Amino acid sequence: MMIGIHQPDYISYLGYFYKMAHSDKFVFLDDCQFSNDNMHHWNRIKTPQGECRLKIPVEQHLGDAINQVRTKDELKWKEKHLKTLTMNYAKAPFYAEVFPEFEARLMQNYASLADLNVAINTWIAKSFDIRAELYRTSEMNIDTVREERVIDICVRLGGDSYLSGHGASAYQVEEHFTERGVKLIYTDYEPITYPQLWEKQCGFLPYMSVLDYVFNCGFDWDRVERALR
Repeated sequence: MMIGIHQPDYISYLGYFYKMAHSDKFVFLDDCQFSNDNMHHWNRIKTPQGECRLKIPVEQHLGDAINQVRTKDELKWKEKHLKTLTMNYAKAPFYAEVFPEFEARLMQNYASLADLNVAINTWIAKSFDIRAELYRTSEMNIDTVREERVIDICVRLGGDSYLSGHGASAYQVEEHFTERGVKLIYTDYEPITYPQLWEKQCGFLPYMSVLDYVFNCGFDWDRVERALR
């Protein structure tokens, strides 16, 4: 049984959902420490001028976990994000189909940044027909940290394999996993190309938010898998 784990990021890129699609059970690491550098509260979309960042204003204190961070909805950032998406994707083939669904979820009230991201990413995964069972670490009562916590999560969920991103290779030791009966596997995801708007103006841009893909290609997950094969 393959386990995938990742922080709940905001409208993440296709590789995030690739990890989810190739996991039997996927865990949102929602009680890890919030970082301004990581993509917990921002992501990239494409405009005629190139990359544009959509960033959520948040209220947080040093050391807060993602599920303790509040989004500053009083600043009307949701309306601004929706307006920016409309300005840049209204002519995309699947905009009319996808945008109302995204808007309906974004505009709900959430207690935390983690709750918002989990809700949106769960909707996207289900729309792709990704069938991994979804969990949240805040509900698992596992108090270890870093590599040991990852292994403990895998063992708790009955996993015999862990699908990791390459960024974690700096601190993960394969023998520590195998000693606990877990095989450490690194994702083979590479950016794929697909039809984008504004290609004459700025070419193809990889690593855009998943919204760039679904506005242009719909929730066609088979296309992603075919491209990677």
